[in-house]
Amino acid sequence: MTQAVGQIDVKGEVLPGFADILTPEALEFVRQLHTRFNSTREGLLANRQKRQQDINAGHNPDFLPDTQSVRSGEWKVAAAPADLEDRRVEITGPVEAKMMINALNSGANVFMADLEDSLSPSWTNVIEGQINLKAAVRKTLTFESPEGKAYKLNQQLATLLVRPRGWHLLERHVLVGEAPVSASLFDFGLYFFHNAVELGKRNTGPYFYLPKMESHLEARLWNDVFNFAQDYLKIPQGTIRATVLIETILASFEMEEILFELKDHMSGLNAGRWDYIFSAIKKFSSRPEFLFPDRAQVTMRVPFMRAYCQLLVKTCHKRGAHAMGGMAAFIPSRRDPQINENALSKVRDDKELEVSTGFDGTWVAHPDLVPVAKEVFDKTLGEQPNQKSKQLPVLNVSAKELLDVSIDGGKITEAGVSNNINVALQYIESWLRGTGAAAIHNLMEDAATAEISRAQLWQWIKNEAKLDDGRVMTLDLYYEIQDKELDSLTAGGAGRFHEAAEILHTLVVSDQFIEFLTVVAYEYLNRK
Repeated sequence: MTQAVGQIDVKGEVLPGFADILTPEALEFVRQLHTRFNSTREGLLANRQKRQQDINAGHNPDFLPDTQSVRSGEWKVAAAPADLEDRRVEITGPVEAKMMINALNSGANVFMADLEDSLSPSWTNVIEGQINLKAAVRKTLTFESPEGKAYKLNQQLATLLVRPRGWHLLERHVLVGEAPVSASLFDFGLYFFHNAVELGKRNTGPYFYLPKMESHLEARLWNDVFNFAQDYLKIPQGTIRATVLIETILASFEMEEILFELKDHMSGLNAGRWDYIFSAIKKFSSRPEFLFPDRAQVTMRVPFMRAYCQLLVKTCHKRGAHAMGGMAAFIPSRRDPQINENALSKVRDDKELEVSTGFDGTWVAHPDLVPVAKEVFDKTLGEQPNQKSKQLPVLNVSAKELLDVSIDGGKITEAGVSNNINVALQYIESWLRGTGAAAIHNLMEDAATAEISRAQLWQWIKNEAKLDDGRVMTLDLYYEIQDKELDSLTAGGAGRFHEAAEILHTLVVSDQFIEFLTVVAYEYLNRK
């Protein structure tokens, strides 16, 4: 079914309830966003390619000389609204009704409802997600399981933030002229149009997490979008608040500039650590001096990750913004107390490192982890909503430290190769079936883990990395191990594992590094 509204065409099927989201007025707003901002978006994506070519040629990124005045200037971001002042524990998950209800009811301070890495962006998932968001804002969201269990929202709820998809993604079910709309503008536009005014009536606001940016110019584009959107609905400038995920290694060199560009709409920066590791591998994947060991050895305590976190905290607190820590992805086991004990000990250690570094809050992926994370942050914060007063004036993080990927004792093992293949296949297969938050090996995984896994495989093969047993990582060895993992995963005969293997093969054997797994997999998503 095609629904045409002016110059915008909806190619996706308009199922029952979808028309309440895909109204002519909302689609006109999306069309206006696309018309005004898409060419700038495309130019910024072209800039990414130019910077990548420079890195491939051996030029390392550095702090920008042209923006020194921003870094040395005296300025602060806008003061946080009341319901974003205390963010000590944030829970994240896809915009699926049951998960949203559990997250909003979890006791966390904030819930980030995700249209990005933990959502498989089928047309149905994306629009049903918008329906669920609209109901959540109005506190009418309910869900009944196939077994008849009813879920509804409590009186006390986490503050709602929404993460749209990144600038690099398209929504191919909606066209302006012949061009698919930016997925970022589509996700933002529908949520903002339907909910911004209602949120204001409820003493909150349209709050967002912004992913995958690589430069302050990309932040400037978001700021321009925000200014236009607020004027369009005639609501005050500064009503929108954004938290930016610093999850690309290039963005770490522009943290202050990103805060500055969004300062009237800014709430903070987040250490999006799994995507950050992926970005570091990706950006330097063709350079052997940046060879990474097994994924499990790339912890928050290795040099480049410590430098990144310390710089993020210092930068945020200097400018009056929240510094948000990373994800605890563990899923508690209902059957094995020993697994829980070991995992919770690691979660507690991770959160203690974050709060001692100066972070104002942290992320968890499961409601059962909210009390653990809250206990750790309560010990330091007490009755204070945050620790922005913790300034780090004597801390100086250099460009060299941000790029110091050395890891003492780091090695590449067959077990690491096998695990990467196994996790990538399981995640891609789950994503193809429409589930973007996948439980794998007692962890709630999103696209970032699969991205790290396949990026390492490409890097190891490209650079003929040596395993700890002396073998060279070759395509033949990859095929050998992949066949074993695929045989094990397909023993039951169900699922879309062979398509997942085809996608992984495309990513791993490509002559040039393919930027995003999800762009390749998106072409498979609606196949039957």
